[in-house]
Amino acid sequence: MIAKDLINYTIPPLKPTDQIGKARLWMEELRVTELPVADKGKFLGLLSETMLLSGPWVDDDVVESIQLQFQESIVEESKHYYDVLRAAYDNQVKLVAVNDLQGSYMGVISVEDVIEAFAQSASVSTPGAILILTLDYRDYSLSEISRLVEINDAKILSSHFITDPNDPSKINLTLKINTEEISHLVNVLETNGYKVSESFNEAPASEQEQERLDILMKYLKL
Repeated sequence: MIAKDLINYTIPPLKPTDQIGKARLWMEELRVTELPVADKGKFLGLLSETMLLSGPWVDDDVVESIQLQFQESIVEESKHYYDVLRAAYDNQVKLVAVNDLQGSYMGVISVEDVIEAFAQSASVSTPGAILILTLDYRDYSLSEISRLVEINDAKILSSHFITDPNDPSKINLTLKINTEEISHLVNVLETNGYKVSESFNEAPASEQEQERLDILMKYLKL
């Protein structure tokens, strides 16, 4: 899923000439702490609740009287939603603006929108198991690990790794596998020199679990 598919059209942009009172009203009605500001098709930055509280602004003041921030919280429409999360993390914001390929402002994506899209993706919603491997970075070869998984009639649905905080030369590789029976696969991986540090079997979500997930998604939108 790419950025343009996740644009939240319920969050409109402010104009520089809009009054601060309007910004406060929109934040309250939309239950957000940030709003995009755009003018003539250009993203100018984000106006945050913190900015409004940190200055002597009154409702009759206009948005352009405040120095906007987070102009770098922006991605092109064709970027993956991982890039959206990266932009949000780098800027420590909850909204990321989206530009088309010509540089014109299209809208914003909230972090909650990305989380919901991720939760609904096949790699998350498909039943299976999770394996965490600890290995030297120099030994990392996803193609070789995939080969070992596939000869055991399984598939890797998703993977990601992080550097081991206790040893920069090692990584922790997390794999989502499309099968719940992984005991034989764990043995094969360990026989081939891979250390399986943790494993989790995942059964299909029950109605109660699905209801809890739905409640969580609704809560994130508050």
